[in-house]
Amino acid sequence: MNNKLIGSIYTILSNEYSDVKSGLNYNSPFELLIAVMLSAQCTDKRVNQVTEQLFSEAKTPMDTLKIGENQLRDIIKSCGLYKTKSRNIINTCRILIDKFKGNVPDKFEELIKLPGIGRKSANVILIEAFDIPAIPVDTHVFRVSNRIGLANAKNPEQTEKQLAHILPKNIWIKMHHLLIIHGRKICLARNPRCKICKINACCDFTKSTT
Repeated sequence: MNNKLIGSIYTILSNEYSDVKSGLNYNSPFELLIAVMLSAQCTDKRVNQVTEQLFSEAKTPMDTLKIGENQLRDIIKSCGLYKTKSRNIINTCRILIDKFKGNVPDKFEELIKLPGIGRKSANVILIEAFDIPAIPVDTHVFRVSNRIGLANAKNPEQTEKQLAHILPKNIWIKMHHLLIIHGRKICLARNPRCKICKINACCDFTKSTT
């Protein structure tokens, strides 16, 4: 895909979705970190419901350790995988206190060493908490970017590398959000709404099915 086509896709999606941002509610890098950990196989809406209570009781790693793993399990239970998530959160809080003075690190290499934080989650924290350019590849970014032709990859990591190669760095963060919202609203996993898609003229999938 050439630069002109990439620019067209970015402009069209930017005009279509003028106000894009994270669906998670948070007031600090630590709260974002916890919300991201809870979001695995869980909707943003459910996470926000859970963190409303959790963050009223625990705004820092030390607060979270004082709550303890058992109480934490009870609070986050509706997010699913609560035993694993609560264990990872507690262990992460210990690491943040012991190694980072209670702060969330702003380096990818340090973030992915935290329990429960993978490549996508680390990149989300970088762009949302620290405004550091990165391209988190979730299921929507993976599907949409490969479907329309921005990438041609077999997995999220390959997709991330390909997008980083072809997209100007100054649009990485916004393009991430644009691909997510477009995937949720139009470019659905099943029965994509190609007829009303504003970028269908730029899309490899549309061209292959017409």
